[in-house]
Amino acid sequence: MADRKNFGSKLGVVLASAGSAVGLGNIWRFPTEVGENGGAAFVLVYLLCVILVGVPIMLGEFVIGRHTHANTATAYQQLAPGKWWRVQGTMGVLVAFIISCYYMVVAGWTLYYAYASLTGALQYQGDDATYFSDFFDNFVTHPWLPVLFAMLFMVMVHGIIVKGVQDGIERFSKVMMPMLLLIIAVLTVCAFSLPGSSEGLRYLLHPDFSKLSAQTVLNAIGQAFYSLSLAMGCLCTYASYFRDDTNLVKTAFSVSLIDTMVALLAGFIIFPAVFSVPGLEPGDGPGLVFKSLPYIFSHAFASMPVMGYIFSLLFYLLLFLAALTSAISIHEPVTAYLHEVHQMSRRKAALWVTMVSVVLGVVCSLSCGLLGDMKILGMTLFDCFDALPAKILMPVGGIIISLFTGWYLDRKLVEDELTNYGKLRFPLFPVFIFLLRWVIPVAIALVMV
Repeated sequence: MADRKNFGSKLGVVLASAGSAVGLGNIWRFPTEVGENGGAAFVLVYLLCVILVGVPIMLGEFVIGRHTHANTATAYQQLAPGKWWRVQGTMGVLVAFIISCYYMVVAGWTLYYAYASLTGALQYQGDDATYFSDFFDNFVTHPWLPVLFAMLFMVMVHGIIVKGVQDGIERFSKVMMPMLLLIIAVLTVCAFSLPGSSEGLRYLLHPDFSKLSAQTVLNAIGQAFYSLSLAMGCLCTYASYFRDDTNLVKTAFSVSLIDTMVALLAGFIIFPAVFSVPGLEPGDGPGLVFKSLPYIFSHAFASMPVMGYIFSLLFYLLLFLAALTSAISIHEPVTAYLHEVHQMSRRKAALWVTMVSVVLGVVCSLSCGLLGDMKILGMTLFDCFDALPAKILMPVGGIIISLFTGWYLDRKLVEDELTNYGKLRFPLFPVFIFLLRWVIPVAIALVMV
């Protein structure tokens, strides 16, 4: 196997891992789920799911990656030679690759909207509520514009990946993650100044438990799974670059805390803005970020156009940076696999991943427009690349990781990794094993159903 470098510092470990988790799932998907599932009641259930489902699976991936110091596919082969468990290693690489193909398309949208905000194209004071819906639809169905921005985005990801673990991923994370958190802090302060801020905060902080249902709980589990980037090879691969003295438990909780904080602050930014414009509802669905929010920003700051311009620009810059940090972590498992298993140079491996992702990503992008009539099982190629990992491969992977860590791996091996061979304390270890063995597989199976 090729020589491997590790992350150079504890801060690099936390920021890179947090960058893997923090992405469009926090800033785009989380507010949508909160809006569609009743607000604060959903938030409370989500927090429980992060603690009881997300953190244990993340720790399982950390144990597998750090113990083997190998790419995802090789890690399972080392721990379970000749056993069917190794399928999860290969499946993790496959999931990351499939996601990278369509994720670059949505990430390209964020880059375009940041550009449109910068040029003032998103500044509109008219009363036509369909203006921004048409703006978005015209963009995604354009024959080459979304392809161009998706490719530009992928070139940025490629440039960081080829520089390696310390000079690329870690150095980028140390700059971009603080910048991302700073933008969130500024936007949150601005959002609190809006006339609808108190109502928006009440929506997020005062739970109405009458809105809870079994579906709400299942949606919260699914959101925690998606937001933390579980079972897609990213965290396992990053953990393989951890040093032997890295505190896995502390890192997992730190990453989960940052990830959850970003999601909640995204809600603090979006919902005060939503409640500031009459006639708009928090449950507007997936179109909230690209169709509703530009309208909201323009009208909420109608008396202060300059603030509206700055707010819109910072928000879509934030969305772009979040997409970029996650896209890097999605690219890395596939690059590491080709680099180490197929003995390619890192530069060549990254180039292959980028080129093939771009080719399939272009087709995914065109399936929103020119190739929209091409359907697989009634879905466009873009929808297929979204549904296959999210609804099948990732949930199955989560179950396998839980059972593999909880049942197959030697209990002492797992405990030694989590305590750095007795140097650290982890009194909740029995609870951790119980969750992996019994609670999490059942919960994920319910999500799949």
